[in-house]
Amino acid sequence: MEGQGRRRWLPEKYDLMWVMNLFGTAIGAGILFLPISAGQSGLWPIIAITLIVGPMTYYAHRGLTRFVLSSPSADGDITSVAGEYFGPLAGLIINLAYFGAIYPILLIYGVSITNTVDSFWVNQLGLEPLPRVALSGACIAIYMGVILLGQHLVLIFNERLTYPLCAVLFLLSCYLIPHWSLSLFSYVPDAQGFLSTLWLCLPVLVFSFNHSPAISSCAVSMRIKYGANAEGHANSTLRLTSTILVLFVMFFVFSCALSLTPEDLRAADEQNLTILSYLANKLDAPFMAIIAPLVALLAISTSFFGHYLGAREGLNGIVARATGQGLHGSRRRKVGIAAFFFVTLWVVAALNPRVLGIIESLSGPLIALILFIMPMYAVARVPAMARYRGQWSNKFVAVMGSVTIASLILGLA
Repeated sequence: MEGQGRRRWLPEKYDLMWVMNLFGTAIGAGILFLPISAGQSGLWPIIAITLIVGPMTYYAHRGLTRFVLSSPSADGDITSVAGEYFGPLAGLIINLAYFGAIYPILLIYGVSITNTVDSFWVNQLGLEPLPRVALSGACIAIYMGVILLGQHLVLIFNERLTYPLCAVLFLLSCYLIPHWSLSLFSYVPDAQGFLSTLWLCLPVLVFSFNHSPAISSCAVSMRIKYGANAEGHANSTLRLTSTILVLFVMFFVFSCALSLTPEDLRAADEQNLTILSYLANKLDAPFMAIIAPLVALLAISTSFFGHYLGAREGLNGIVARATGQGLHGSRRRKVGIAAFFFVTLWVVAALNPRVLGIIESLSGPLIALILFIMPMYAVARVPAMARYRGQWSNKFVAVMGSVTIASLILGLA
């Protein structure tokens, strides 16, 4: 097998399984809200983010993968590696930040799942609205039930869902082409409006392309299977994942934005709907009325499962540190963690907070802290990662992460 330093361009069959799982983790509520966030000031901010999102996605996730793979422990995940490198207290803080970056995303999915099903039930099926508490509880219970079947089955489920998801997203993007209005290219915001939109859009952009919750599991899996060659396989897997994401996601974003006006996108934001649910209600087309909500649920499902694995890993690490026990906890701990997620997801889904607000003010900046800043800090400070110093990509990742975090301040101003 080839050496670790040699660049691999095509993944093997095992790696391709992880490409599909990483893609499925990223494709979720983010892609369904990115057109709404980026398109409210026309198409030029979307064009700008298209130019930077590929390098942002690949180099940031590569840095986090290197962070996990640099651990001497064969099964060390991101939480344990943070403790090894930065000490118990810093490790706990990073563990809390890691959990804090992923957990709100699960809350977002709970809200989005409930709203998508509710919109389909009322607008497409023409039925009376169901009580939101009952509807949200049933939706969360179904998803939690699938997860409790086991991680291996979840990975297989995600892999099987991702292939049709790719095909349907592409076909749906093509289907919207006759509805495109090229006049939107003439909508040019002023410099302040353009920069403000671009800056505020960065957290949603990071969120939309984020597959960091599955990176730790992926890196550990690669290390167990490939040993010293794990980094080469991981890099080729991440490279292909980022390429597919940019092609599919940005084509979808452009197609949705060109099919609606900035006013429509602002209305979708106010109604707290995904772009597909809004399109299903807006366009007088039976095909869209049926397929759009189903695609939204499919996209949310693949991402929900990937993020749940990351959130569970983070919470398990926090509990293990707080109790002084190992990461492999008792059955009682596992049941307690599952119950915590079920109850909190149900409560928030029933309350229905604004999804974009959660992404912009909390999820996006926290993801940037863990995904962009922490690995670059480790490169500068940790001897085991010293071989990665001096690369231009480190500065690029650090700058983009800092700008994304700073957008929180702009959003609160």
